[in-house]
Amino acid sequence: MRKIIVLALALTFTSVSVISCKKDISKLGQSVINLGGAEDANAIIEFNNNFLDSYKSTSRHIESILKYADAASAKAKGENVTIMPIVINSMDFSFGKIKDVPSGFGKDKAAIEADFNTYKAKKEIIQKKFDELKSYMTSEDYKDDKGAKADAITKDIETEAQALFTSGENLIIKIKPGTDAAEEVVLKDHPMKEFIISSKSVMTSLESTIDVLDKQYSGKFNEAEIQKKYDELAKAVEANSKMNFDVKDPQYSYKKSQFESFNKSASDFLDIYRKLIRDSKGTGKISDSDIQQVDSSYESVLNSYNSFVK
Repeated sequence: MRKIIVLALALTFTSVSVISCKKDISKLGQSVINLGGAEDANAIIEFNNNFLDSYKSTSRHIESILKYADAASAKAKGENVTIMPIVINSMDFSFGKIKDVPSGFGKDKAAIEADFNTYKAKKEIIQKKFDELKSYMTSEDYKDDKGAKADAITKDIETEAQALFTSGENLIIKIKPGTDAAEEVVLKDHPMKEFIISSKSVMTSLESTIDVLDKQYSGKFNEAEIQKKYDELAKAVEANSKMNFDVKDPQYSYKKSQFESFNKSASDFLDIYRKLIRDSKGTGKISDSDIQQVDSSYESVLNSYNSFVK
């Protein structure tokens, strides 16, 4: 499960952001607050959101390319492949919005630029490799070399994909301190501040839960650890659901239904989570079907959260 959370509120009538739950602000963050102010903060948040949106869509696109490449390699060698995976070339509009790395990142800007340039280069290379492989398969050129080229291209794609995911994860880590600080700046006096902070605490708990579930799905089931994570998440969801959305500013009135929808989706996730615990206790492991249900429910919570904070 590749998890990408939008961390900013981008409303047309104002520039605000989700505030970080962290109390300590890094030196980089302090420089954003003291020197750059709202303009630099908004530029950082815009970069953060555009990159996260791009990374989410790009990850899904590349994962579909990897599935196609595996099937192509097998088919080219004469193995039985009934239906080739479909890869849809979707436009990455968010990536096109990124012109440069904001100066507000300070001394970390150069390192962020290096990872971003790697991400950009690998993204382009993978697409070219996929186009080459698709042409090779469509023309059935594999009948001439018994699939040798398919194997070579597939290995190239796998290598480039790993490099892209590494640069992407590095970018998320490196831009977080500046983004957290920018959030502190732009949300300081925002009318929805308390609801955003509380909702983000739910997502933080949910992210921690998903990490544990991922590890136990591929490893050993630990009921005590899973139950502890459930209790923590249930407490956060309950606290958030009890909040009365009494924001006075009428321009935010439509956010009430989105806030309630987020809480409903989080509550639905808890239902799926309890089922997983019950099933796993009986078998001693997390099943494929349960993890798929959790993944689908998680996506619903994530989408509801992102809709609320955008």
